Amino acid sequence: MSIIEFKVFTKQEKPLLDRYFRSRRYENSHFNFTNLFMWRLPYHIQWCEEDGVLYMTCEWEGELMALQPFGPQEKMQEATGKLIHYFAEQGRPLVFTGLERGFAEVLEQYPTASFTVESDRDNFDYVYLAEHLIHLSGRKLHSKKNHLNAFRKLYPQAEYLPITEDILPACREELARWYEIRIQDEPDDPFIDWERRAILELFEDYTYFQLRGSAIRLDGRIIAFTFGEQLNADTVVVHVEKADPNIRGAYPAINQGYVESCWSGMTYINREEDMGHEGLRRAKESYKPERMIEKFNARLLGTELHPVE
Repeated sequence: MSIIEFKVFTKQEKPLLDRYFRSRRYENSHFNFTNLFMWRLPYHIQWCEEDGVLYMTCEWEGELMALQPFGPQEKMQEATGKLIHYFAEQGRPLVFTGLERGFAEVLEQYPTASFTVESDRDNFDYVYLAEHLIHLSGRKLHSKKNHLNAFRKLYPQAEYLPITEDILPACREELARWYEIRIQDEPDDPFIDWERRAILELFEDYTYFQLRGSAIRLDGRIIAFTFGEQLNADTVVVHVEKADPNIRGAYPAINQGYVESCWSGMTYINREEDMGHEGLRRAKESYKPERMIEKFNARLLGTELHPVE
């Protein structure tokens, strides 16, 4: 019987996950409580804490996968062995998803098993300098600055507001409008509705999740909102950004205003991955990322290999 016993992921796990994610420097945008909570239902995310290590699994289209274990570096080889044993018990091949480079190297150096490790470009995170997103200076960001200036000229009455309980109902209304537009454009994309549900769930207990958000109110309605949180010592992760696509400059305005008002003291802004979506990739690349956070997938090779005791 495996000593790893996974449990259903709930809101109550936030203090525990926060402790693990803050104990070491992680750069993957998924490695924080909010992101995992938002996607726990479609990905069937489960968790287990055992001997000072946090284990998590997810499942998509019938394939069970492990996230990298979280805990002290010196326990990573032992934790890998426990996952090998657990997946063997389940009669499933051991597959890892969304690995940071450091853990991918643990697998490549694992003494009693062999793994194939492949980079996953569609899930690389885009990381930007906060000062570049605030000032939009230089030739490369000239078009973004033009859109922002156009917004300010067309809508001088626009108000920048922190997200508080008072404006959450208006944010829900804007989300509903955004969803109606997007579902018409991409009716077969299941992630759009899953994300909408997740955002509404966060709004139901916004204070508990300890997020920092901004919104733009124009002529009495919220036309854009965004929220995120600190990912590590010098980086913020932006979880969600929504704006009325029919209002010129709304997206550059909320992007710039949010970083300036909430995160001007941070060095980097992680705006997550593009998931292989061509339009999203163009949009993220257009802001000229400072660097990319690589992610890897891995699979155990061979059934005759045994975990480290």
